[in-house]
Parts: sequence; C-alpha cells; structure tokens
Amino acid sequence: MSRIAGVTDGEAGLYARIAFYFARRQIARLAGSKPDNMIEPIKVYARIPGVLRGVAKLEQESAKLRSVDKRFKALAELKAATLTHCEYCIDLGSQIARRWGVSDEELLALPSYRSSALFTPLEKLVLDYAVGMSRTPVEVSDDLFNKLRENFDELQMIELTHLIALENLRGRFNFAMGIGAAGFVGPMVCAVPAMVSPED
Repeated sequence: MSRIAGVTDGEAGLYARIAFYFARRQIARLAGSKPDNMIEPIKVYARIPGVLRGVAKLEQESAKLRSVDKRFKALAELKAATLTHCEYCIDLGSQIARRWGVSDEELLALPSYRSSALFTPLEKLVLDYAVGMSRTPVEVSDDLFNKLRENFDELQMIELTHLIALENLRGRFNFAMGIGAAGFVGPMVCAVPAMVSPED
C-alpha cells in the first residue's frame, strides 16, 4: 500500500480510466501476469491528472523505442532499479528481464556482475553505465561513454541513456511513495537490491 492512496477505478475520470486500461494491458503484455496492484504507480500519479497525462505519454513513446537490443535494455533498467531499491521496479523488471532472455542465474549475479562470467564485456559496460547514471551525482566518465560509443550509434546511446534515466525516475518516485512489489514474479527468482546505495 502506497503512502498516498492512488485514485480508485471508481473515482477515476474518463482520462484516468483510459490510462488505467492501457497501462494494465501494456504491463500485462510485458510481464505475462496481472497482479492486483500492477498499476499502483499510475493510480498515484492520477491524483494530478496533468502529470498523469505527461507520464502516460512518456511511457507510451518510450515503449516504442526499438534501436537497443531488449537484453541490454532489460539489464540496464533492472540494474538501475536495484540501485534505487524500488521493490515495484525490481519485481516488474525481473519478470520482464526473464521474458527477454535473462536467466535466473544472471538475475542473481547482478550485484557482482563485474566479476561474473555470465555477462559479456559489452553487457558489463552497459551495466557500468546504468550504475554511473544512477549515482548521485551522476558519474559517467568520457572513457566509459566512448567505450559504449564503439558499440552503439547515436540513436542507441540516446535510447539507452533515456531508459536508464526513466528507470531512475520510476524507482525514486515509487520508493518515496512506498509503492512495493506487486507480485509479478510470484515464487520465481527476483533480482536483489544493491548492497550499497548509488551514492557510495
């Protein structure tokens, strides 16, 4: 239960009801499951209809991005989620990552990805980028950025950067609002929050 109750289906105006419908459909498609609290963040945003419209449009356009391989996106977003300690994001992100080809062993190896043989050198660079972007202040060196640029074109770099930043927005909002895991992964393996905060 979030610290501030979201708008219920019965309280929702026309736009919010439409947003709830499409959010449920999109999240169920991504996760392959429909837990009861699956759109709790959207329901909280619905307390400010103008912001809900903006967030919904941002999520809608972000979902259309296709220049970066799904596996890279899943790893980057999930790593960012583990750094913000957002239970909702880790829960949903673990389920999506699994559906996009990340194994249970890889989910559990995320905290020690640098020393793990499960990730390729490029995947480790992507994870380094997610870590650097999730720090406060952000720590993305020219060296790291240039190494990524050797593998990704400009559009891919912008997409990857946007998705990591968006995951930080989601995670920080949800964590502050007390929005917990919705139950996307059920009894399956889930990534774990990072042992240190992104500021360390």
